[in-house]
Amino acid sequence: MAIFAIGDVQGCFDELTALVKKIPFKPESDKLWFVGDLVNRGPKSLETLRWVKSLGDRAVTVLGNHDLHLLAAYAKVKPVTESSSLAPALRAKDSTELIDWLRHRPLIHYEARLNIAMVHAGLIPQWSIENALACAQEVQEILRSGNYTDFLKNMYGDTPNHWDSTLTGWDRLRVITNSFTRLRYCNSKGVMNLMDKGPPGTQSPKMQPWYEINSRKSKSTTIVFGHWSTLGYQEKNNIISTDTGCLWGGLLTAVRIGGTENRKYQIECEAKRTVPVNLTRSTGDPPNKR
Repeated sequence: MAIFAIGDVQGCFDELTALVKKIPFKPESDKLWFVGDLVNRGPKSLETLRWVKSLGDRAVTVLGNHDLHLLAAYAKVKPVTESSSLAPALRAKDSTELIDWLRHRPLIHYEARLNIAMVHAGLIPQWSIENALACAQEVQEILRSGNYTDFLKNMYGDTPNHWDSTLTGWDRLRVITNSFTRLRYCNSKGVMNLMDKGPPGTQSPKMQPWYEINSRKSKSTTIVFGHWSTLGYQEKNNIISTDTGCLWGGLLTAVRIGGTENRKYQIECEAKRTVPVNLTRSTGDPPNKR
């Protein structure tokens, strides 16, 4: 069985289908891993959701911040305009089925036999893989419950900005969610900087890419992630970074993992956001947004 991990799609469905045709994917035996952010900003979020869902057990998908934003929009926690790229998914006849499927996706996937984990953004240094799985389960349980809208109402925000095992309630769940879906930079004590979004070297003083923290308890496990388009494709520090900026006119990347050597496949992307964006520092949503 081959495993192909695919970077942030964000509604770039045409590029996704072209990429899957390019890789030697055998549906009867292989699996596609998606690092999250299937939706938003790109032109075909609805088609992407439908297709990945149709793969059934052949696909493994973790939740990204844009996926969570779609859940919040469906729950009317965050309004979206009719011109939003999420609008087709919200008004589709099968929207309830798609949303139910999406909110049952995990925050982390761990393949024990390979010692490889997949998350959308990162892991704070205090967490071992076992800790990360347990913390993810706390959020997953409420997302999969009938009270999931309560979580979505309290999900947004940058505080608390660090992990503490004594945290409780919404503060605890918010820190967990931010680590899995928004983290790029932090310090050795696990204080997260969620403002800086540029490549390494542009961040605030005393902050490091999360995967460069020497004391990180998950460093013996290979971590596959996306989220960080300005970082691009990287293989170092026992991580594989897969977001190569398809949405911004870059590349959509897949990488075959779990063998003796990783192999990369890429497709050039046509879809571009119309609003000019400076990707070097603190770009995108305001600090209290996702």
